[in-house]
Amino acid sequence: MTNSPLAGASARPLAAACPQQTATAIITAAHDLLGHLAAGRRIDTPAIRTAMQSAFGASDATGAWDWKIAYEAVEVAQLLFIRRYGPAIHARTADAFERLTLVERIARLAPTQTRRSEEMQAYQQFSTPLGLAWVAGFAAGFLPGELVLEPSAGTGLLAIQAELAGCRLAMNEVADVRAALLGNLFAGSPLSMHDAAQIHDRLDAGVVPSCIIMNPPFSAALNVDSRVADAAIRHLSSAVARLADGGRLVAITGANCAPDHKAWRDGFVRMQDNARVVFSAAIAGSVFAPHGTSVETRLTVIDKVPADNPAQFPASRGMAPDLATLLRWLADSLPPRQPISASALQPLVAARNSQAIKASPRPKLATAPIPAICGVPLDYDVIDWCPPTDGKLSESLYEPYSLQSIRIAGAQPHPTRLVQSAAMSSVAPPKPSYRPHLPAGLVEQGLLSDAQLESVIYAGEAHADHLAGSWSVDATWDRVEAAPDDCDTAVRFRKGWFLGDGTGAGKGRQVAGIVLDNWLKGRTRAVWISKSDKLLEDAQRDWKALGQEPLLVTPLARFRQGTPIRLEQGILFTTYATLRSDARENRVSRVQQIVDWLGTDFDGVIVFDESHAMQNAGGGTSKRGDCAPSQQGRAGLRLQHALPNARILYISATGATTVENLAYAQRLGLWGGADFPFDKRTDFIAAIEAGGVAAMEVLARDLKALGLYAARSLSYEGVEYELIEHQLTPDQVRIYDAYAGAFQVIHNNLDAALEAANVTSSEGTLNRYAKSAARSAFESAKQRFFNHLITAMKTPTLIAAIDQGLADGHAAVVQIVSTGEALLSRRLADIDPGEWNDVQIDITPREYV
Repeated sequence: MTNSPLAGASARPLAAACPQQTATAIITAAHDLLGHLAAGRRIDTPAIRTAMQSAFGASDATGAWDWKIAYEAVEVAQLLFIRRYGPAIHARTADAFERLTLVERIARLAPTQTRRSEEMQAYQQFSTPLGLAWVAGFAAGFLPGELVLEPSAGTGLLAIQAELAGCRLAMNEVADVRAALLGNLFAGSPLSMHDAAQIHDRLDAGVVPSCIIMNPPFSAALNVDSRVADAAIRHLSSAVARLADGGRLVAITGANCAPDHKAWRDGFVRMQDNARVVFSAAIAGSVFAPHGTSVETRLTVIDKVPADNPAQFPASRGMAPDLATLLRWLADSLPPRQPISASALQPLVAARNSQAIKASPRPKLATAPIPAICGVPLDYDVIDWCPPTDGKLSESLYEPYSLQSIRIAGAQPHPTRLVQSAAMSSVAPPKPSYRPHLPAGLVEQGLLSDAQLESVIYAGEAHADHLAGSWSVDATWDRVEAAPDDCDTAVRFRKGWFLGDGTGAGKGRQVAGIVLDNWLKGRTRAVWISKSDKLLEDAQRDWKALGQEPLLVTPLARFRQGTPIRLEQGILFTTYATLRSDARENRVSRVQQIVDWLGTDFDGVIVFDESHAMQNAGGGTSKRGDCAPSQQGRAGLRLQHALPNARILYISATGATTVENLAYAQRLGLWGGADFPFDKRTDFIAAIEAGGVAAMEVLARDLKALGLYAARSLSYEGVEYELIEHQLTPDQVRIYDAYAGAFQVIHNNLDAALEAANVTSSEGTLNRYAKSAARSAFESAKQRFFNHLITAMKTPTLIAAIDQGLADGHAAVVQIVSTGEALLSRRLADIDPGEWNDVQIDITPREYV
């Protein structure tokens, strides 16, 4: 199920699942972007993202749309602009060069297309830039009322030129979404979906165009994975065969598809038996750069009139550096159109006006039905746990983990052996009575291991009870105080549960199991808070692993701050950074937005994944004095205070580095209740800090004994370590020595450089901070440089070891400590986005020298 009709029932991209709805949303987004063009504003990334999220009802993180689709929305916005204002441009001036200047001014408002998709690569979907499309229309010399065919119509930027000239249109497009777009944008015009390389063989015999304008794939063929060198010449030959006698073909191809190219000369000679090439000129790659490629192209004009000498071609004008030059060449040397029969010219039945395509209604966020899931109670037996017979623990730090108080029939053990600390293994959790509901067959299929099922059971057991005492919460949700007996607004807080498993225990799968248990009990709203929005895919993966619809995990970023969350049911995913957004500009805070959606009586699950991100929720003290509480820690506490009946789940393998960092875990009842002898949090902190590490271990053990905590880790028993020695080659030794010598020169002359810069003098240091900063910068740059250098030198040995391991049937895991992402981000920030495809960005360590 999903709450947008544009999202399918599976994880497939929307474009593949529902082309018509995708096209409708693209046109809706295009109408939003049209306002930017009309106002002369550049369409930037935030504007595109806003328009697409509004039209699709979701962000690109959900898979509802991608940036290739977003760029098509920009192209459709350009088409709509030309449809609306093209007549005014023509009325303003009759000079072709002035018209081109106006069109190019509009084209420059569109962003550079820097991202590609697999479909774009497979079909070579590089739409014709708006300015080049206008020049191609000029070369076509459209005759009002004639039939114009575009065999590879794309988003219609070429077809709109023919429409403005009063021509009838026939279009062909093989891509589903683009075909749906054309059907909406050019309603009433014939539309086919054939392989354009076979357009003459496939198209209805009654469609005989007197003009064809095309931008075919340069080296790709339908259903062929490898490069097809003669793809363009195939498209040209088929189009010429379909063209009416006396008609004109205007084609945009790769620069090498030329009559004077030895590979294609014979093809053009054969073509000139029935048609003649009247113009051909190459175009610089900068013309196509805004549409995602800098490949050099060619404009070729062919009239279907037999050539006097098939082996003779007009001289090429060379390569046009810009569209103005290309237009000048066309104006000077392109011959006029050949006459065609009067019967081929027919007036349009109805002229299309600028209002013909109206904004499609925005998708309503209605709940799509999902199949009902039958949950069955999990059957397990309660057993008595017996400590070791001798009453002593082993000398090891960790003990093998096993279920101590329950046995689950049919449950499979965890794929990798688990261990727990010796202190934790000395006690058993209480005997539970809670029976979770899970889909039938889940246990038998091993989707949750026995240890993971135990977590689902004990989380439900803890959530079934409330903490002792009644409390009053102020209107800001910041202050919580013990409530007097006669307080009408007093609340009781439901107990929480803490999962402290380490890497490999499957914390995400356990969270999904706990949420699914509550879902099957009718609590079909939940909140999942994590450290990074990139973990959304992990959450969706874990939810899907239990047989559920991944798109039910919906990012909060889909809903702008201050707007209602329009979800009937679902798992709202957000980050701590988003959660801490306070009220501003008449927009309520993110916490308030979530509370408004859940309702103050909400009793579903709230997951604080990576909960240590809230570790400074209560403030504290340091060597520099008192520390104020962190914003995201306070936001987490506010959410817990505002929803006292929510089932809180804390998830962290490092729950607290210091005891005062446990301030966020209020639902464990560590203070202010009957389970622990501490009236206030400060008393709890003082007592635990006085006991040191041993007190923290006792605390964890006692929480497990109360059924509020579990912490397991992967066992490393049997793991062997072997160091691989890399033997430096003579060249590597020479390279290292050369760099070491270079840094030695810098080191030996650093003092002289500092003195020349007036940082030091013969009398002493003039600016000790500058001297310290310079030496620190030099030493850090030296360390980073040699770290990169040594890593690069060892890489061949690493690759060889990986290859050998894979050949031996092992898996290779490589830990990348530094990816250079920060350096790359700084480099990109200094470069105009439009130039990202035209430059080589250097992120090598030479920056540090």
